[in-house]
Amino acid sequence: MYRTHTCGELRIENINHTVTLAGWVQRTRKLGGMTFVDLRDRYGITQLAFDGAVNAELSEKAQKLGREFVIQVQGKVAERSSKNAKIPTGDIEIIVGELTILNISETPPFTIEDETDGGDELRMKYRYLDLRRNVVRKNLELRNRLAFELRNYLIQRDFIETETPVLIKSTPEGARDFVVPSRMNPGEFYALPQSPQTFKQLLMVSGFDRYFQIVKCFRDEDLRADRQPEFTQIDCEMSFVEQEDVLTVFEGLVKDVFKNIKNVEFNEDFLRMPYTEAMEFYGSDKPDIRFGMRFTDITKEAQTKDFVVFNQSEYIGAICAEGCAGYSRKELDNLTDFVKRPQIGAKGMVYVKYEADGSLKSSVDKFYSQEDLMVWAEKTNAKPGDLILILSGEKAHTLRALCELRLEMGNRLGLRDKTVFAPLWVVDFPLLEWDEENQRYSAMHHPFTSPKKEDVELMKTNPGAVRANAYDMVINGVELGGGSIRIHDKDLQAQMFECLGFTKEQAEYQFGFLMNAFKYGAPPHGGIAFGLDRFVSLLAGLDSIRDCIAFPKNNSGRDVMIDAPSFIDDKQLKELNLQVKIEKV
Repeated sequence: MYRTHTCGELRIENINHTVTLAGWVQRTRKLGGMTFVDLRDRYGITQLAFDGAVNAELSEKAQKLGREFVIQVQGKVAERSSKNAKIPTGDIEIIVGELTILNISETPPFTIEDETDGGDELRMKYRYLDLRRNVVRKNLELRNRLAFELRNYLIQRDFIETETPVLIKSTPEGARDFVVPSRMNPGEFYALPQSPQTFKQLLMVSGFDRYFQIVKCFRDEDLRADRQPEFTQIDCEMSFVEQEDVLTVFEGLVKDVFKNIKNVEFNEDFLRMPYTEAMEFYGSDKPDIRFGMRFTDITKEAQTKDFVVFNQSEYIGAICAEGCAGYSRKELDNLTDFVKRPQIGAKGMVYVKYEADGSLKSSVDKFYSQEDLMVWAEKTNAKPGDLILILSGEKAHTLRALCELRLEMGNRLGLRDKTVFAPLWVVDFPLLEWDEENQRYSAMHHPFTSPKKEDVELMKTNPGAVRANAYDMVINGVELGGGSIRIHDKDLQAQMFECLGFTKEQAEYQFGFLMNAFKYGAPPHGGIAFGLDRFVSLLAGLDSIRDCIAFPKNNSGRDVMIDAPSFIDDKQLKELNLQVKIEKV
């Protein structure tokens, strides 16, 4: 056999055992007549020792080993004279008697160590080398462990893991579909699923009352740190449930994962926050509640003088940063530049310093008296030593800008500790949102989300006021998962399609199969989908999901390792009845 033990397995109790190891050469060192080689595999590192006085030929062969050579050695376990407490095998070494080079390696383009000299693009081009690094491998091991915990929890609660199709019908609602031409059906296309939404609902109609799937999903959208064109969902659905049933089961799942993987226990029920409260006080439907700095509306209090900027604003919002009154002018200018960035878009920022002596110093001193500023301080619950930061403008835009300012202050003050987890449910989302570009309503979640029973009548008179039976699981400002109770009545589903501007013909063409299924006794049902990639990155303390995916795409949606997407040849195009026309920009 190639090995009797792994490179992370041997300990002091194995001394004098004859063993065989195999792996990659991490580094080689020559000290006097001794040559030492660090041998690495997935499980760890073991030091190999070659004594030139005992076997000069073998020692010389070891000295010629390059980084990432694949080798096999046989030897005896011995106690190290110079122990290494930083690795589990640091008490022992292998006195090598036989060395076999299984494969040589060119010098890798970057160092394969935890702290590497390779940039993102280079590491992604040679991802198979990057995956050898301990820090990256640990993320995938964590992913594997999370998948096991999820399956274990759900199967114990009678969920059935069921696969759904990957080649489906395009239903262009939401993000763009990836489409696949059909050779056997000229001119027709499959789509890759953005989620298994309609199929899991059909499984509920079929009587599979508890379904789950760890499934690949695809969305053709612009990318950022927490987005990939292909991603993995933990997709779940239940029959004969109301919202509270779903929240109870999946709050239990999240608690179970944190307890078993992070040794973090949540003993209290998760906070439930209505969508309107999240937007009003945090400017986001995924608020980070690890720290305070909730927004305070001071519009009424600030529109009392001749300060035109405030008087022309729909909304004036403030946050109070504790203990920051000592911020310098340079630091305040830096914050102003931050909120004026194009991606945030504020026109400026007003500040009020609540000095230790009780006086108030502001960038709008000439418009407001000490008494005026004290009103703001009292409303924001500021105290001596605090700093009040204020933005103004159109309300929705200003709330978003304040959200970015709040998160930035949280970062600067060290309040967003990745070892602290603050979960909550955001509930009572709007069912619909107005699409200015198309001048119609669109579904905030998807067309199958059920309205609150008490709001159904509003679908005819005031669709924008209808609340959804929808919920998101949010942890540390990350939307970990979301779901809803579904519409199971064909008449209500038809009414929903009407609100979304579908004609009966359009609804029948795109979703007729689901509407027909509802004719045959659809049970009340609902579910949720968690982002597996996001879940892993949250547990691992990563800023990007890319490092917990084995072979991710870059920010342009390219796999730079295999150079995809790529052009296909004319023969393939002809078989698919396709012609390619690239328009010049």
